[in-house]
Amino acid sequence: MDSATSDRAALSSTADNGLKIVVVGGFGVGKTTMVRSVSEIRPLNTEETMTRAGEAVDHLDGVQAKTSTTVAFDFGRITLDERSVLYLFGAPGQERFWFLWDRLFSGTLGAVVLVDTRRLADSWYAIDRLEHHGTPFIVACNDFGGPLHSEQQIREALDLSEDVPLVECDARDRSSSKYVLITLVEHLAALSAARLRAPEAAVPAGALADAALAAAGPTPEPAP
Repeated sequence: MDSATSDRAALSSTADNGLKIVVVGGFGVGKTTMVRSVSEIRPLNTEETMTRAGEAVDHLDGVQAKTSTTVAFDFGRITLDERSVLYLFGAPGQERFWFLWDRLFSGTLGAVVLVDTRRLADSWYAIDRLEHHGTPFIVACNDFGGPLHSEQQIREALDLSEDVPLVECDARDRSSSKYVLITLVEHLAALSAARLRAPEAAVPAGALADAALAAAGPTPEPAP
């Protein structure tokens, strides 16, 4: 289990606004990789070597080469400005650890559902739990070099509504992972603005979302 801290500067004493985002999805879709690629600190990982004891409960279809797995969660951090900080949590993917998800979703502003288009059915549970909690989310298709699918095919397979953003990414690439997070923040800002326009709205403006967009700078192009 890797819990070593980074040798970079510690969190500023002026930081008092936290923005919590969860990366969730099926087993082996790249959640740990995304947190690792985009975090400004050395992330905390709870990866353990997979053993024969888990063969009966962990389904390795499509990920036979996987040798380690997250057994609790991943944690990373991105400083947005002097006061605002993004805390990034990666949820465990295998079914026997799904009981942890509801706790991880507590206090979450939004989520990224990371999917492998070769195994789209593995993402259904993540979407179902987020919808159950009323947590806004986007879907990011991680590039594993599998067969290409159109956006409409993916939306139909996931029963995904048109108002949920769908993007492509390479979780290994920092700029691509950053693009995913910016897309989520923009989605959250749009939802906040829509609530404010509603007559019955009683939700404050998305100040943290605005700070995130300002700190992120120009939106990078998605990875090819």
